[in-house]
Amino acid sequence: MSAKILTTSSQIQCPHGGKLILITTNTKLFVDNVPALLETDTHQVIGCSFVAGLIPSPCTTVKWSFGANRAKVNGTSILIQTSIGICYNPLNIPQGVAIIISTQMRASAQ
Repeated sequence: MSAKILTTSSQIQCPHGGKLILITTNTKLFVDNVPALLETDTHQVIGCSFVAGLIPSPCTTVKWSFGANRAKVNGTSILIQTSIGICYNPLNIPQGVAIIISTQMRASAQ
């Protein structure tokens, strides 16, 4: 089943409300004149206020898995709405799954 392609104009956040800075190494595939995101992209998180007990433990990065099976850029899968982004704190401890708020509506991939 196909899903919408994630791009640098998508809105994605960590489970605690922090926003992802969407930057990609992709320079070949564009949707609505903005680059599609790649499974190998790692994104920074800003504004996460998560506290574990009494210790601040904000999400700082997101790493992705489960990109598109059939749509690739130089052999790397592009990200789609069903991709899973795991949020990590500065100690590289998983903090939860990224939430995709919105994406472009024109193009889909499998």
